[in-house]
Parts: sequence; structure tokens; C-alpha cells
Amino acid sequence: LHWWHITTLFENDRHFSHLSTLEREMAFRTEMGLYYSYFKIIIEAPSFWNGLSAIMNDRLTEYPLVINTLQRFNLYPEVVLASWYRIYTAVMDFFGIPTKMCWTVNRGKDLSPVESCEGWGDPASFYVAVIFLLNGLMMSLFFIYGTYLSGSQLGGLITVMCYFFNHGECTRVMWTPPLRESFSYPFLVLQMLLLTYILRIPNINKGSLIALCVSNIFFMLPWQFAQFVLLTQVRSYLPLCGLFVYFKQIDYFVQTGIEFTIILMLPFQPDLLSGKIHPIYHTSFFLVFKFEVAPFKTHKQSLFLLTAFFFLCISYQAHIGNILKAKFIGYKDFDTLMYTCAAEFDFMEKETPVRYIKTLLLPVVLLVFVFLCIYLFVYFVQVVYHALQLLAYGVLAILIMRLKLFLTPHLCVMASLVCSKQLFGWLFCKIQPKTLVFAILVLMAVEGSANLQTQWNIMGEFSNLPQEELLEWIQVNTRQDAVFAGAMPTMASVKLSALRPIVNHPHYEDAGLRARTKIVYSMYSRKPAKEVKKELIKLGVNYYILEESLCVSRKKPGCSMPEIWDVEDPAHSGRIPLCTLMSQESRPYFITVFENSNYRVLKIPNE
Repeated sequence: LHWWHITTLFENDRHFSHLSTLEREMAFRTEMGLYYSYFKIIIEAPSFWNGLSAIMNDRLTEYPLVINTLQRFNLYPEVVLASWYRIYTAVMDFFGIPTKMCWTVNRGKDLSPVESCEGWGDPASFYVAVIFLLNGLMMSLFFIYGTYLSGSQLGGLITVMCYFFNHGECTRVMWTPPLRESFSYPFLVLQMLLLTYILRIPNINKGSLIALCVSNIFFMLPWQFAQFVLLTQVRSYLPLCGLFVYFKQIDYFVQTGIEFTIILMLPFQPDLLSGKIHPIYHTSFFLVFKFEVAPFKTHKQSLFLLTAFFFLCISYQAHIGNILKAKFIGYKDFDTLMYTCAAEFDFMEKETPVRYIKTLLLPVVLLVFVFLCIYLFVYFVQVVYHALQLLAYGVLAILIMRLKLFLTPHLCVMASLVCSKQLFGWLFCKIQPKTLVFAILVLMAVEGSANLQTQWNIMGEFSNLPQEELLEWIQVNTRQDAVFAGAMPTMASVKLSALRPIVNHPHYEDAGLRARTKIVYSMYSRKPAKEVKKELIKLGVNYYILEESLCVSRKKPGCSMPEIWDVEDPAHSGRIPLCTLMSQESRPYFITVFENSNYRVLKIPNE
């Protein structure tokens, strides 16, 4: 399904003759082009080590700074994929085996023809195909996961079918493959399967702990937010004190400490993971010893202190704490609005639970919960853990819509328990399990097949001719060292396609980058042009790419760029936005050197 989506999406309109089919598409999609650009740097370098050195000493991404992008952007997946690609192409070339097929596409409309390629020898095809293979293997894990949790292969079938019937709510990999979650999440599925196994067996063996440790490391390395998900796991794990062998808790917290130690020993550990968050695991370990000395002893103190420590750790990532404040008390500032005005960081949309109900996913899981509550004290502890984990994921998804990534698949896993003999053995005495599962799947398929058909009907034709004109103008009419600033998605395109230095980009999690972007976006404020020019010159900007859509678009009340700036800069509220003035007349502070229907390039004189 994922491969079908990506090939149809990239099939028709093409951009830049020097870029391949998939590269041209990724060039115009926010973070996609940014992450892929580093993979491309490594594979095009004279050697793998030269490419690795180039991304570790990057001079283009945050001009004039030299940054280690491997550390900043969690680029371990790109490094691994680039090494595999170099090995693959070298081996195929040695044996003379063709690895790709190319053809010329005539686009008409006075547009130059472009070359389009497919096959693993095409860098972008290789990059995307590996991501899809990883997520395809994840579906096998989901089948095993559902089978093991429910004790029946029918449970595995329910899990997988629920995933596909709710595919649009489960993942974004088919639209944005390079996102960090695409590399990270499959290892969380493996980790939770291993944790389920550990909770079920009487005695923990070293092999299972080592496997759990490795899966956690692979989950945390690609994605800077993975640690926060693991915090919810700790929070769901602690209430089980007394329900199982006490020393399993000790082993669990010891291995989490080992994982972070290993990560911190790596040469370029991700910034967020090297911060203040990791002590929570060690603190949790201490709390277990402090307040849970004997099984069944009250654990209210440990839960309270763990929760308090969680919010203390969040405070070290101020922008995340501010997002939570915005959700609960309506706090607003520039950075918070940049997040919360984006649909993926808004509250869960009301239509999502409705979709769960239509596919019967939510009713089935609620039924499981009802019987789980009835058999709470006699049922397996791992199922109680999964129920608590589902509640944690539910809270995350309600607060931040993007985190449906965790909630929906876990709902699918919990749905497998409808096949559990421990919960529904009394029903299986009257109805054959296969008959029951068949009936459930038939009812689910009514809406589920319609959901799949809706996705299959999305015939991809991506066209952004104005941006193509912009990037070609940059290549022809500007120096190789000309420095650009503008909207974050556009900057990723400029870096990948035009190879020009940029001062901001879409990786908004970094505090320094947020400060830079705030300066760059002051063009959409109501500040005086002289003041904005002065700040841009300090950043070393030569050209500013102004987008009229950012000046006038309004996704929801209070979310246009001028309105966001009114919160941050109330002193200038009521004035005409600078972006509007620039679209009318850019002089004397800026000089318009390029203009089309979407973009205006402003040259910044140094005098």
C-alpha cells in the first residue's frame, strides 16, 4: 500500500532535469527534502567517510554556523542507508547488473523534458523502498504481537486487518517517508512485544533483556521524542507493583539505565537524549527501591514523585512545556503558536473517534476493556499493562493529534484480545472463534474497505511550477555562496535542489533554530522594514524569499502570521504587515529581483 502511494504520487509532474523522480518530490515537502539531502551528500561524496565528515561539518544548513547535522537531526538512519546504497551499487556495478531503468518525460507546456528513473539504483527509490520495507516488516510484528497477546492467530489477523481498515489514522509513512517516526516506530512495536514476553514468562533471561535493550536503543536514536513515549511506558509500568515478581521491575529499570549509558557513549548522541531527560529512568529505579520494598505495598508516593519528576524534565525542554501550557491554560507566544496552529499539533480532531466507531475498532476495544475490568485480578499482568499504556497513548493523542501514531495501532493490538480465551472463553463455548472473528471482520470491512478505497483513489500528481521557476532562477542568477532565508519548507528545497546556504530550516525543535526562524519570520510581522533588514543582515542573509500565501493565509482564527506576531509584538499591532508592504513596493530597504505567482525574491543591500 505504501509503495503504491509513493509511486503514483511521484509518477506525473517532474521538476529539475538534474534531480530524479522521487528527489524532485521530496525537494518540495518540508522536512523530507532536509533529511534526504544528507543521504544524498553521503552517497555523492568521493567516499563514505568523506560524506560522513561533510554532514558532521555542515556549512550550508545554518549559515554561518558549522554544525554536526548527524547529532542535531538524528541522522543515523541516513548514514546507515547511505552505506548500504554505496555497497549495493558497488556490488551491482562489479557484476555488471543494471539497477535502474530511466526514461525521458515530455511535460509539454513549454517545460523542459526531464529524466525519470525507477529501481533500487535510483537513490531516492532506494531510500524510500528501505523505509517501506521496514514498515512492511512492522506489519509482520503486529501479527506476531496480536497473536502472542491474545493467544490466537485469529488475534493477529484482527490486529493487522484493523490496522489496514484504519490505515489513514495509523501512519503517515506513505506521504512523508523520511520523517523520524518512520524509522523509529517499528522498533517500539518490537520493544513492546518483547516487554509483553518478559511480563508473561516466570523468570527473565538475559537474552530477552538484551533484545529489549537493543530495540529501545534503535527506537530512541532516530527520533528525539522517543524518550517521552518511554516515559509513558514507565508511568504505565509502575502501577503494576505487586501484581508480578518484584525483581522484574528491578531488571527493567536497570536495563533502561544501560540503554541510556550506551547512547550517551555514542560519539554523536542526539541533542535531546543527552539533555536532562534520561535521569528519570534512574530516578524511577530509585523510587521503586524507596517505596516498593515489598510486593503489594502502596505505591502512591512513587507514582506522585514520578509524575512530578516527569514535569520537571519537561521543564528542561521549554517549548514542550509551553505547548502543554497552551493546551491547558491557553498560554501563547510565538513558538507555541507556530506549533499549535499546525493541524498535527492541535487537539485530536473530532472526526477521529467517529472513524474509530465506524470501523468498529473503538467498540471492540471498549468491549475488551469491560471484560478486562471484570477479570482484572485473575488475568495476565501484561494485558493490564497494555490497558494502562493505551490510556497513556490516548491522552497524548487527544492533546497532540500527530500522536495518533501511537494510539491507533495500539487500539488495533488491544482489539486482538477479542480472541482471548481468558476473556471470552465463555462465549467460545457457544460460538466458534473463527465464526466470531469472521463476523467481526465482515462488519469492520464495510467501512474499512471504503477507507482503503479512498486512499487508493488518491492519484498522485504533484505540481509546483512556481517553486520550480524559483529554484531554477536561484541556480542561474545567484552565486554558489549566496545566503537565503524564508519559510522553513522552502528553505529545505533551496538546500536540496539549489545547494545554497540557508539560515533556517524545518527542524524547529532546536532552541537556536527557533530564535533564527523568529527573526526570519519577522518579515510577516508589522515591524518597520529598517529593523527587519538590520536583523537579517546580522544573520548574513543575501536574499529573502517572500511568500504571499504566508502573509494572507489563515488556517484558523489567530493563526495567520501577522496575527501570531500581534501576540509577540503588540506594540506594532494595527499596522499594515511588512509582507504586504513588500509585495507592493520593496524599496528602499529591499530590492525585488525575482517574482512569480507565489514567490518574490528580495535582495538585501548591505549598505
